[in-house]
Amino acid sequence: MPTLYDAHCHVASTDFIPRRFMADVARNVQRRLQARGTASSPDRVLAGYAAQHQDHQADRLVREMDLAGVDRAVLMVPDFGLRMECPLTLEEMARRHHEIRSRHPGRFWVFIGADPRRGPEGVRAFERMVEAYRLDGLKLYPPCGYSPSDDGLYPYYEVCAARSLPVFVHTGPTAGSLDYAPAHPLLIDRAARDFPSVNFVLGHAGLTHVDIAGYLAAHRPNVYLDIGGFASTPTIPDWRAHLNRLFRLGLNHKVVFGTDWPLSRLAGGLSRLVDEIVHGPTVFAGVPRRERELLLGGNLLTVLGARGGSGSDRL
Repeated sequence: MPTLYDAHCHVASTDFIPRRFMADVARNVQRRLQARGTASSPDRVLAGYAAQHQDHQADRLVREMDLAGVDRAVLMVPDFGLRMECPLTLEEMARRHHEIRSRHPGRFWVFIGADPRRGPEGVRAFERMVEAYRLDGLKLYPPCGYSPSDDGLYPYYEVCAARSLPVFVHTGPTAGSLDYAPAHPLLIDRAARDFPSVNFVLGHAGLTHVDIAGYLAAHRPNVYLDIGGFASTPTIPDWRAHLNRLFRLGLNHKVVFGTDWPLSRLAGGLSRLVDEIVHGPTVFAGVPRRERELLLGGNLLTVLGARGGSGSDRL
């Protein structure tokens, strides 16, 4: 079993996920169930979805990681605050994630969110949180209404360049009430060119817009692809065959393994997914052992740089 890191997780907690976002997801789930002949109201689906998001201290996530052999994971904390009502402020979420990491030492890296429309105070708050809570990267959610190459993000990227922090950028579809146009992967190109020392990871780009994201990763040394959500994407009929095709494109030095937990719960949990990937007959068919090691952990350590080795949660 190679060293395994999950580059894309969230704490399954209603404290960190806006109710409106969850309602959007539940609405799509309800419509899929209805189309299959399973009657269920949106409110009932939402209640069930919220009930699955009560792992407020990530204890269940750590148990899943232990069962699956996942050594460590990146916790993503998006900034929805200017688009949706959130239970906590960004500062409060940063503090809570620091407490989670202290509760589970050596198991997590944490990327905190930002929004360029917060102005200079947002940049100062980001830098302050990075210092106070020893955060490991920046998480961007362009569907909230901005381009990842927005000039307002450049001060954040300057902080990231100075501190060797990577940037994780959501791409592709998301909640129905958010904007999809800003989530096109090509929009990262200007920022990636202007900040060559900053590593940019395109979230879900191994699943959507693969051709465009792939040529960005192939030709921009600082652009990487994430496969988070691969087992729960409704537009991919066979995620195993899809990943195998992706892993045979010659980009395995630029792809990071991620699940987008807690989506993995809907596909049987981390243990089942990891078993099918590492030991199953399809995903790694024809993929050399060295490239498997890069995909499952080595590439994330490259993205994290010096922060990947020592562990920023140490006191």
